[in-house]
Amino acid sequence: MTRLNTNARTRAKGHLSNKVRPVKKKSPISDKNRKIVLFNKPYDVLCQFTDDQHRQTLKDFIPIPEVYAAGRLDKDSEGLLLLTNDGQLQHKIASPKFKAPKTYWVQVEGVPTEDKLKALRQGVELNDGPTKPAKVKIISAPNIWPRNPPIRERKNIPTTWLEIIITEGRNRQVRRMTAHIGHPTLRLVRYAIGEWTLDNIANGEFILVKQDSMNAPSTKANKKATTSTKTITPSKPKTRQRRAKERLRIS
Repeated sequence: MTRLNTNARTRAKGHLSNKVRPVKKKSPISDKNRKIVLFNKPYDVLCQFTDDQHRQTLKDFIPIPEVYAAGRLDKDSEGLLLLTNDGQLQHKIASPKFKAPKTYWVQVEGVPTEDKLKALRQGVELNDGPTKPAKVKIISAPNIWPRNPPIRERKNIPTTWLEIIITEGRNRQVRRMTAHIGHPTLRLVRYAIGEWTLDNIANGEFILVKQDSMNAPSTKANKKATTSTKTITPSKPKTRQRRAKERLRIS
């Protein structure tokens, strides 16, 4: 009896010790308090705010408290990084379940044939499974900032710029995709996340975008931004009444 009672007490004690206090869910961020930061991340900058090895991080560029990256961008990649204090928005952008398209400008070694581009469009088999179909096309070299340090180009081997749009976010996915078809990535710049773009954001700079709703991103949100302190409010779509009034003014 003594053993049984002891075991029962032990099990009861262990059961109680495994209990975890329920985590209080944070209330949703209001439109007024939501922060959305669009940052043009330079090469060789970590996509985090702290680092034990004293490398460059987001803290060196973004003095806004309580914002976190929605998804990641590798240290050796450049371009658009979205940060926010809204956990729901952060999850919506980072999670592949929501299929937010991400547009990359990718400089690769050599000139891919149409068959190789077609393979990317159909999906290629990587070591962690097949990729979903991507939108891929050859583009002219974009007019963007010079990379520091410059890429390593091999003599007598041309390079090609591709625009690649994917809805996944696997680790170093784009680089692995181009390597799979035999054209290693030399430079990778993320131009867009959903409808947010790099337009008018200098490398190493950011803009703070004001959104009326987290479900209504707009490409116009950063069209006129030229500094790291300007707040942009997307223009509201015209209603029928507004259009009718404008026609009356014109007539």
